Amino acid sequence: MNSFNIKDLENLSGIKAHTIRIWEQRYTFLNPNRTGTNIRIYSNEELKTVLNIALLNKYGFKISHIAQMNKEELKNKIFSLTNLQAQQERIVNEMINCMIDIDFEQFESILDQHISRLGIEKSITQIIFPFLERVGILWVTSNINPAQEHLITNIIRQKIILGIETITSIFNSTKLCIVFLPEGEHHELGILFIHYLLKSKGIKVIYLGANVPIADIEYLCKRKSPDFIYSHLTSLAHNFNFEKFLKFIGQKIPDQLTIISGFVTSSYKKAIPANVQFKSSLEHVMEFISELNK
Repeated sequence: MNSFNIKDLENLSGIKAHTIRIWEQRYTFLNPNRTGTNIRIYSNEELKTVLNIALLNKYGFKISHIAQMNKEELKNKIFSLTNLQAQQERIVNEMINCMIDIDFEQFESILDQHISRLGIEKSITQIIFPFLERVGILWVTSNINPAQEHLITNIIRQKIILGIETITSIFNSTKLCIVFLPEGEHHELGILFIHYLLKSKGIKVIYLGANVPIADIEYLCKRKSPDFIYSHLTSLAHNFNFEKFLKFIGQKIPDQLTIISGFVTSSYKKAIPANVQFKSSLEHVMEFISELNK
């Protein structure tokens, strides 16, 4: 069983920790254990409860009304939501629940159903990536078991690769990009999604994958002269030195525009080389990619 702190619940549900504490005081659906230092610890079932309640509350149900529902009523109300965004969030919640329960057959079944109904492109943008955004925070804080992460990663990786292979862009760009993860980095889902987004805009992509030495990037930049290179860092391995990586980019390929996105960019406070740009949020990534064809 996993355990979650109140910040995890806030990140996954979108409900502020202060509000969650108020709910605990007024209602009975949350009853967390506490550590010896009085830190709240929530169970799998309490996380599921908060996800469901947050969804109904977001789409018009009063918390006082929700608190009186039993599990079956709660489930029925959630499935009665007709708003498209609410339905997508429900699916993401179901995927999180499957991950928590280590029910990976059901997890893949949910994905396959929606890929069959929506197509791979909409499934990636409407379901897979919102899911990755939500659980990505937990991967950084290590509250998801590595076995869960690996199983989820492999399932989603297959779906995104399918999307990359089958997408046909309406754009015809002349731009070329090298996409990679630096040596020591293996969290590939984020950079696969970037590959997908770039290809959807007609950008020609040389995809090198994970664990690529900077010398290989330097060699390819000299041979292929890309318009930019791109790396997305979900989290940092214990033996990966991000500051040293940036220094190498500045020294080895100083004239090459380098885009870096991902969790690490939002917390890095030191100076970065002149040829490096950070995209610290999905919004910034999408803005950058949308501008490439202008």
